[in-house]
Amino acid sequence: MPIRTLAEVAVRLEEAVKALSSGVDTPSELYERYEMIAIEILDSNFDSFPDGVLEEFLRDYLSLKEKLLIGQ
Repeated sequence: MPIRTLAEVAVRLEEAVKALSSGVDTPSELYERYEMIAIEILDSNFDSFPDGVLEEFLRDYLSLKEKLLIGQ
């Protein structure tokens, strides 16, 4: 089922990372998990949003997560 709103993108990303985060030992590994899931979401839902909107949202979301988790 396609994601229809950016709020739903964030929820699905967080849920997927949470479900797949067992065995993650470091903040860097957790961030890599976010990247992996974000790419999967982008690949499967890019056509549900206007050009570039989903990619920009995910890029900004990942930037925030990187700052929170790794401090960069």
